[in-house]
Amino acid sequence: MDGEKALEYALKCPRCGRVYSGFRVMCECGTPLTVEFHVEGSFEDLIQNNYLDVRRYLRLLPVEDKYTPRIMYPITPIIERKISGHVVLFKLDYLMPSGSFKDRGTFLALSALKREGVKNIVIDSSGNAGISFALYGSTEGLEVHVYIPENTPEGKKSILKLLGARIHLVKGDRNETHRVARESSLGVYVGHWYNPFFLEGIKTLSFEVYEQVGDIDSFIAPVGSGTLLLGTYKGFCMLRDLGALERMPTMIAVQAHGYESVCPKSSKMSSLADGIAIKNPPRRDEIKAAISRTGGTCVSVSDYDIKSALAELMSMGFLVEPTSAVAYAGFKKLVRDEALEEKSKVLVPLTGSGMKLLDKLIRVLREKK
Repeated sequence: MDGEKALEYALKCPRCGRVYSGFRVMCECGTPLTVEFHVEGSFEDLIQNNYLDVRRYLRLLPVEDKYTPRIMYPITPIIERKISGHVVLFKLDYLMPSGSFKDRGTFLALSALKREGVKNIVIDSSGNAGISFALYGSTEGLEVHVYIPENTPEGKKSILKLLGARIHLVKGDRNETHRVARESSLGVYVGHWYNPFFLEGIKTLSFEVYEQVGDIDSFIAPVGSGTLLLGTYKGFCMLRDLGALERMPTMIAVQAHGYESVCPKSSKMSSLADGIAIKNPPRRDEIKAAISRTGGTCVSVSDYDIKSALAELMSMGFLVEPTSAVAYAGFKKLVRDEALEEKSKVLVPLTGSGMKLLDKLIRVLREKK
């Protein structure tokens, strides 16, 4: 590949300032690490125009060409709809190889692991992150141990088995699954809640959006661990620093009832948004900061809101999972509350494919009727 660069980055703790090299996800003080990585030049000069997949943006990421995974994920399309006076841009990340936006983070995390020669990894997941790591890991010869809650949809369990992942079922909720995985001695822990490289990989979504539609007014994201919102925010910041982006979009978090970590707490509990069923994300302060710095907000949605949004998305031709409908449910609520500026240009990512859990999808939509 043309333009191979020497990789220069550091892992830094945003709380105590310790600096590390190599691969690790957490500081000794217990804080998730961030990647300190800088590039020089303009965005237009740094992209590789001869590629229409992730290779287009490799010079903007802390990755060396020789360590990239074999699977090069594509640039996902954007579908524009005019809804309630706003321009809604649906980013179809459920069309990624593993069926979710998680491939963006997995790609970069795997490159860092390959650089260190890691062969055995451990991840906790509600399904999508585990599937993504299992898919990419299978092409790289890694042994992938995936810890998932027992109540994970059967469709996702079947895909994990098909990909050869070592599945470990955990009695308890998503937080208990996380705790058990963190204590595992079967491999290097790579969980995306903490993983700084995973976070860096999400930045490519911002790069694609900028090239596809230019500036936007708001980015509305489902938030559990916050990696999608934070990674995209970092990407927009990088575009701004490179002089490409004229203005930062407002970052809007959407959470499900009962799992609010940045929104006001609800007494109800969602049973649909399993992908963001995280009560205490380790990067909560970072999420709040990204929202505050961009003049954004947080909204919480009910299962009724999610079901309604899911049915509407299906009628538009988007076959997504319930968690993926959370962002659109948030948009609908913001419209009802007149909380968006008139004629806003709004980006709504569709994060996960409904093909992984068709039985649940059919049941939810039948209940809606």
